[in-house]
Amino acid sequence: MSMNRRSLIKAVLAGGALMGVGVLLPRAAMAAWASKAFEATEQGTAMKALFGGEMPVASADVVLDAPDIAENGAVVPVSVSTEMAGVESISIFIENNPAPLAAQFVIPEGTAADVSTRVRMGKTTNVTAVVKADGKLYSATKEVKVTIGGCGG
Repeated sequence: MSMNRRSLIKAVLAGGALMGVGVLLPRAAMAAWASKAFEATEQGTAMKALFGGEMPVASADVVLDAPDIAENGAVVPVSVSTEMAGVESISIFIENNPAPLAAQFVIPEGTAADVSTRVRMGKTTNVTAVVKADGKLYSATKEVKVTIGGCGG
């Protein structure tokens, strides 16, 4: 039990140190931020900016959980998980949004590849999750119907 407590304390301290570096050196902490991908106005452009020329292949190993119908597009819950080995990142794209790249999560080695967030959707469109694992891209896509738009619609 004390070993688990020590591991937890070390992890909390390490996380605090990393956050401190981000506060003291924001440019260094944000160096890997994919600004061109987040600023893109089309999904294909955002994917190209984030992943280069490689396009993801559909995979049943990528589990995308999103509602069939979103009553309010301002707060649409989306979860992505996978049991794949070597997961490096998980990205979420909302195809017809003004900025299609909604989120990118960097997954540290040895961490469960399971993320959840809430996204804004302006209208009915496809939500695509892209998992980068061992340098390859895998995806899952689901259409979400939006009854009240959340992106100013």
